[in-house]
Amino acid sequence: MGQRLSGEWRGWRAAAEEALYGADGFYRRPEGPAAHFRTSVHASPLFAAAVARLLCLLDEALGRPAELTFVDMAAGRGELVAGVLDALPGDVAARTRACAVEVAGRPPNLDPGIEWLAEPPEKITGLLFANEWLDNVPVEVAEADADGVPRLVLVRRDGTERLGEPVTGTDAAWLERWWPLSAEGARAEIGAPRDSAWAAAVATVERGLAVAVDYAHRAEARPPFGTLTGFRAGRECAPVPDGSCDITAHVALDACALPGARLLTQRDALRALGITGARPPLTLASTDPTAYVRALAHAGAAAELTAPGGLGDFGWLLQPVGVPEAALAGLEGS
Repeated sequence: MGQRLSGEWRGWRAAAEEALYGADGFYRRPEGPAAHFRTSVHASPLFAAAVARLLCLLDEALGRPAELTFVDMAAGRGELVAGVLDALPGDVAARTRACAVEVAGRPPNLDPGIEWLAEPPEKITGLLFANEWLDNVPVEVAEADADGVPRLVLVRRDGTERLGEPVTGTDAAWLERWWPLSAEGARAEIGAPRDSAWAAAVATVERGLAVAVDYAHRAEARPPFGTLTGFRAGRECAPVPDGSCDITAHVALDACALPGARLLTQRDALRALGITGARPPLTLASTDPTAYVRALAHAGAAAELTAPGGLGDFGWLLQPVGVPEAALAGLEGS
């Protein structure tokens, strides 16, 4: 079986689906994603605190419902949902239904109050938050041939690639609309499955807000050779679809956006939620050295989360559902 698969040519979507989510896939491995790459969630508890702040703002906009749902999409080992619960005021936490959505099994020692689900619940009143989920929704890769015709890129289990048939149908229409290719060797990830996945996730929200946070690009600045890559043991590596590494590609969030959505950077979103990275005044060092050191560490963590050229450049896609635009008033400073 392994030998047959190693020599089989497939599109990147099928290859990555098996490599990431198959029976022996990367995301089912016991060590969890945090052993291989660092997200904003792992960088600092300030990220969970900011998401908790967003949930509180939404709670007020929703009129403080009897049950406020928080859904953590692609929850890893539950780090974000646990951090958000810890950061919520007691009265809000008491009304919060916390749900983690993940393909892997429930981790041990997770708060028993957190629901562990394979799919998001229906009719959510609250916040669905997808941090670095869409970049792992597998997609096809296209490359323009010598005549400028976009063709599917086929791959074997060992990562060897070749060009296949021309892109047709809905994939061709998506490329033409969102990421046209013409120059020989130009590459793109065809984001239609991500658009569909995001629309399905948003559809579970009856009243509230859906947020996608990810490596992103927009139509005016698409990368000319695509962004497909891998991560293993904390280092970027070649994307080899054998289950040994993460396989990821940046997200065309502008294509995912539904009517009424807002797009902004993580830097702007977190600053509006109180994560600024401002250094404490030096006078504090002499009047309260312990508080100064604590504030300095806080500033350093905030600076990493909002850094240009790093996590601060992540895209945030905010999709309100059944709430007035004023529900996002807490982010108007962005």
